Amino acid sequence: MSPPFLLDPRLEADTAAVGDLALCRVLLMNDARFPWIILVPRRAGLTEWFDMPAEEARLAHEETLMAARALKAMTGARKMNIAALGNMVAQLHIHVVARTEDDAAWPGPVWGAGTRVLYDLATLTKRREAVARALSVSP
Repeated sequence: MSPPFLLDPRLEADTAAVGDLALCRVLLMNDARFPWIILVPRRAGLTEWFDMPAEEARLAHEETLMAARALKAMTGARKMNIAALGNMVAQLHIHVVARTEDDAAWPGPVWGAGTRVLYDLATLTKRREAVARALSVSP
């Protein structure tokens, strides 16, 4: 029997859960400066995309594209940033960030740019529900 999927504590602390796609847990980064989704394949011990079986890697790719399209449609962002860095959190997770010329980090990366601004509870709830609807997942 394989070990259970557990979300890295840092991801859990920095995000709000939205729901689950076929493979990935969908999280909303709790930073009101950027529309930012994080996808985490629900597989224990996974650190690299290429460590997944080919079918799961394809599914992760498809779910990433779906998340990017949904976030772009929701925000009208000029550019979508997609990355799976894993330098601070080893657990495989895929960032999907909507970017605009007037955001707090443009044109640089969002990582390490300024200080995170937490959503107020009402806005966080609305954003989670909007992402859940856009991706057809249950909140």
